[in-house]
Amino acid sequence: MKIALVSEHASPLATLRGADAGGQSVHVAALANSLAERGHDVVVYTRRADTRQPDQVTMASGVVVDHVPAGPPESLPKDELLPYMPSFAAHLARHWKTDRPHIVHAHHWMSGLAALGATRHVKVPIVQSYHALATTDQRWQKGDDTSPPERYAIEEEIGRRANVIIANCTQEARELQTMRVPVRNVCVVPRGVDLKVFRPSRRRPAGAGTRPRLLSLGRTMPHKGVETIIQALREVPQAELVIAGGNMKDPEVVRLRKLAATLELDDRVKMVGKVSRKNVPALVSSATVLVTVPWYESFGMVPLEAMASGVPVVASAVGGHLDTVTGAGILVRPRHPRTLARVLNGLLESEQLRRDLASAGVKRVRAKYGWPQVAAQTERIYRRAIAGRDPISTTVGR
Repeated sequence: MKIALVSEHASPLATLRGADAGGQSVHVAALANSLAERGHDVVVYTRRADTRQPDQVTMASGVVVDHVPAGPPESLPKDELLPYMPSFAAHLARHWKTDRPHIVHAHHWMSGLAALGATRHVKVPIVQSYHALATTDQRWQKGDDTSPPERYAIEEEIGRRANVIIANCTQEARELQTMRVPVRNVCVVPRGVDLKVFRPSRRRPAGAGTRPRLLSLGRTMPHKGVETIIQALREVPQAELVIAGGNMKDPEVVRLRKLAATLELDDRVKMVGKVSRKNVPALVSSATVLVTVPWYESFGMVPLEAMASGVPVVASAVGGHLDTVTGAGILVRPRHPRTLARVLNGLLESEQLRRDLASAGVKRVRAKYGWPQVAAQTERIYRRAIAGRDPISTTVGR
């Protein structure tokens, strides 16, 4: 099968560079590699963001990355890329006119817009993964959401015109129903975890102190709930908190540092900034407990990576966590530091509970979230779309 993955702002090659690899880049890279391992030919189309980038790069056997000339060849915020999607679509159409793929899988709403534009005269089925929805971003981020105002209407149009919509989790599938996306076209396929990279470690990693370590890993934005963890730490006196992510000069990072100082927690809160992708497994394994309590979450890869590593997880009862963490970790209400503190104290006081959660997490991830399983589910959806059939209702078990 010839597969085109469209990822307009998130290059899979970022995973090779390290610290600048976001969640979508990691997902697209792993999906492309996994599909190629199943015998398919994959081309990933992403915007050229540097004059030094060649037209095409072979990322792995069976995977080529095509740098699309759309807009200035420089790094731009993704929310400023909408005016360049017609050029992106034109490039795709030219390529597909002479080398038509069997299926197109668009990642992110602007990729979906480009894919729809490119397939007006080149008939190819389109599978769409949003990765995040305007409705949830606007609901929780409000004034902090920098998306173009056209985003919501475009996402609705993509939802009606694409052949299949892949939701990350059950809650996203329900959200899509409110957008008038035909239910028969929606299926749930989770993101995958590299089980060769994230696995239990029996060694105590270098750098792990004598205190139990709580780890917060990911982007430092208000809705990610890191403030809640810092506030809870006041009532968890035996633990230290490591916060990984963001730039030390980011306004939110500065705010969080001031909060820790105000609460007199400087000696127990360590902010380490961005961590390169290759160093994430060791950092996760150094944790006693992984804590992630965002106000909302489209999926949440970090909890799965911790579960695969045999690290107990405490997560907010939102979004993808309801599918992934339920029964294999502890769910709490977001924005409730006292509740979080009570849960963390109970977990830190019970080594047996930590062991039980660690074991349950490893079993859950190996059974449902390894890339071989996720790639196989995705391939089945592609084949049904090519055959003109509705997707199988694929759900994530709890």
